[in-house]
Amino acid sequence: MATSDLRLETSYRQILGMAMPISLALLVPQINFITNNIFLSGLGEVELACAGITGVYYLIFAVIGNGLNNGLQALIARRAGQNLPKEIGKLFFHGVWIALVIAFIGILITYTVAPFILRAAIHDQRVAELAIDFLLIRVWGLPLLYLYIMRNALLVGTNQTRFLVWGTLAEAVVNIVLDYALIYGHFGLPAIGFNGAAIASIIAEGSGLLVIYIVIHLKGIHRQFAFFEKPLFTSGTFRLILVQSAPLIVQFAISIITWEFFYILVEHHGARSLAISNIMRNIFGVAGIFSWSFAATTNTMVSNILGQGRTDEVMPLVYRIARISFMFSAVIFVVLNLFPTAFLSFYGRDEQFIAEAIPVVRIVSVALMMMSFSAVWLSAVTGTGNTVVNLSIELVTITLYCIYVYITLEHLNLPITWGWLSEWVYWMSMFTCAFFYLRSGRWKGKTI
Repeated sequence: MATSDLRLETSYRQILGMAMPISLALLVPQINFITNNIFLSGLGEVELACAGITGVYYLIFAVIGNGLNNGLQALIARRAGQNLPKEIGKLFFHGVWIALVIAFIGILITYTVAPFILRAAIHDQRVAELAIDFLLIRVWGLPLLYLYIMRNALLVGTNQTRFLVWGTLAEAVVNIVLDYALIYGHFGLPAIGFNGAAIASIIAEGSGLLVIYIVIHLKGIHRQFAFFEKPLFTSGTFRLILVQSAPLIVQFAISIITWEFFYILVEHHGARSLAISNIMRNIFGVAGIFSWSFAATTNTMVSNILGQGRTDEVMPLVYRIARISFMFSAVIFVVLNLFPTAFLSFYGRDEQFIAEAIPVVRIVSVALMMMSFSAVWLSAVTGTGNTVVNLSIELVTITLYCIYVYITLEHLNLPITWGWLSEWVYWMSMFTCAFFYLRSGRWKGKTI
């Protein structure tokens, strides 16, 4: 049974105790993604390039779920700070139903709208058809993924991050085994090829979901938060979650849709440029896990502290978390720049491919340093409950980002190394807006 007092402190031990399990939970899906790409690279450069398009498309809907997760997480953390466990159960129950509705909307869009957009936007029709066939299978994992994300909001928002590990480990093992089996045809299973990765991912998500809800049941978390107590549905709770999460959902969706725009522009430079950029997304995913875990920690801790009425402790807490996040990213920066070839060689590409990719790795490594503190400051805004401000910051940042990538990649037709400098524009714009907003103090007194 989890502890009855859900209120947090702001010590370094508390920060690391929350962030480290989140890091592990984020690492496992990234291992899954890299494993997919390593296996798919054995099929050819076209398949590896196509994985970039399909990966970012699916990520659009995944981050919509993360937007709901972040809004719900802030609400749960605020109730935890107020020590109201039954209200947490009510929020979680309603969040699950909202997540399922959004998931099935995503499935509908993928079957009706996405094929037309992808065929029109992608120059190489082999890549387009391969991507469409893959996504029509992969999108059925959305309901499982969204339920999985909801448990993140619950466990992170109530400082029970140590339980995140079990589900993610189950997902990783199943995904790696089935990737190997279904892509190439092993253990008596058919060799499905590119689409085998889609089927493996869906089954893996279902496995992780099953394991984590078994853990929640065995640990008695469902009883502590009174998941099944009446009243089951209240319009006020639905409205609260949607009002809090809607700006974040739009923010996250815009962010990744813009990344898809970036990948489509990169595709115009050829399959090799797209394949290199897909590997860069792998680097961002793995090397960025600490930044995202500290960002999630910031969201929860800021909201929890505000729920306790300790407003004056918020800014020192944000500075503290940002420093720790930057230190972790500094280590990753050094490793990436000392051994870029070691990481790139996992994908089985030739020396020319690796030589072209290394300059992009250098640019991405600097962007990771910027992300380490920018994501923390933006998540602090989320924790204050001012999610409309989050959306406003994202709109400013994305506008600058889109202008830059269009000019460099499409208008000037510069190499993709120049295109990836857009990450510097993105993260520094985000940090500047979030920093000055929090320093202004206009968030004080906000209730959710």
